Amino acid sequence: MLLDAVAGLLHWAPAHGYADAAGARFAKAALVPIRSLRPRHRAAVLAHLLELSPADRYMRFGYAAQDALIERYVDGLDFDRDQVFGIFNRRLRLIAVAHLAYAQDPKADRCAEFGVSVLPDCRGKGFGAKLFARAQLHAQNDRISLLFIHALSENSAMLKIARKAGATVERFGSESDAYLQLPARTLQSQMNEAVDAQIADTDYCLKVQAQQFWSILAGIQEVRQQIRQSHGESSS
Repeated sequence: MLLDAVAGLLHWAPAHGYADAAGARFAKAALVPIRSLRPRHRAAVLAHLLELSPADRYMRFGYAAQDALIERYVDGLDFDRDQVFGIFNRRLRLIAVAHLAYAQDPKADRCAEFGVSVLPDCRGKGFGAKLFARAQLHAQNDRISLLFIHALSENSAMLKIARKAGATVERFGSESDAYLQLPARTLQSQMNEAVDAQIADTDYCLKVQAQQFWSILAGIQEVRQQIRQSHGESSS
């Protein structure tokens, strides 16, 4: 039944990307379930970031982030003010994370900054671009008018995502800033986000159930093995 529900949602999802009244298009993200993370996922976010190599941490944060600094960053995540999105694999490993951080200055209350990280063995699948599209859609619906990306100039992957989305990129030596003007939210953009959220929630529930099933099955197999061993010992 759940698989049928997922299939139905996928069938109903927009087939040509997101479009608003002004004709701006957003990369399609629905086919990769992207979940909005909550405080209970804090440990998973920390585990994800600690898996990154020193070079990857440098790309993500713009400095050589040691474990203690990453722990402090994760502890400081405000899941109520900001939005944190993640992609889970079948084993509920968090393989990609995006942080949409809202400006705390009241004078810039319609601005937000985007940051993303993807584990090395999961790259080349467009996860970064899809997370950006998801964050972009949410920011639009939340009346954010300017999406900001601060990246190292050598971070060609992130800058490529920004340029493809139509952002203006300005380079300042070893660092670059990208600015993307967002259109006003529409009924269609809000429906698109609602569908994305429903697909992600259903997908996550399926993965949790599958993990529970395999855990139960492993326990049964262990009991069977113990019975076989005990029978073998008694017969000898």
